[in-house]
Amino acid sequence: MSQVDKQLEAMRNNPRDWRIETLISLAVKYGIEIRNHGGSHHIFSSPGIELAISVPAHRPIKPVYIRQFVSLVDQVKGKQS
Repeated sequence: MSQVDKQLEAMRNNPRDWRIETLISLAVKYGIEIRNHGGSHHIFSSPGIELAISVPAHRPIKPVYIRQFVSLVDQVKGKQS
């Protein structure tokens, strides 16, 4: 199991106390697009997937946003397989 997979599994098991930098690094590794036009939110999306997530960059990120992000990554992984 790679470090990226371990981190994603840790998010799945405990969706509390994550930072936006971690989400950004995972998104880059999975090819997820990140948009931030100078605002306080980052938007994660992927072509061909309807789900787009707007995550506030405040610390810590609430568990609901982490669960949505994990769902997006799972959809991207399923599409890549």
